[in-house]
Amino acid sequence: MIDDEPVNAELLETILADSEYQNVKAITDSRIALELCRTFEPDLVLLDLMMPFVDGFAILDALGSKPPWGSLPVMVLTADENEETRMRALNAGANDFILKPFDLAEVLRRIERLLALRQQRVQCDSHGTST
Repeated sequence: MIDDEPVNAELLETILADSEYQNVKAITDSRIALELCRTFEPDLVLLDLMMPFVDGFAILDALGSKPPWGSLPVMVLTADENEETRMRALNAGANDFILKPFDLAEVLRRIERLLALRQQRVQCDSHGTST
């Protein structure tokens, strides 16, 4: 989870831990996002767009352009209701886009779906097939 608002980051970290997800990390400083992805090797990134220093679009661009991150699912969680923002994020590589405030059950279901797709892709890649 990458969100400059500590309350948002802590809330999602707690929600995911309570939902029995393991190895959950939340950061509020977007400047360390890529280094964290390199060392932590996440299966999914939850990403805010509107952050100081490095915005979510720059992170999306970096994740989409560097192996092995090209297949890393990214769910954008943002308060920006602008349709142009949604399309820009999806075109930049986001796999999902949810507006804040969000419905907890919906976010958890979408996370589950993205992680299942990620697992399928990893299995296909390990067997030498493509999706």
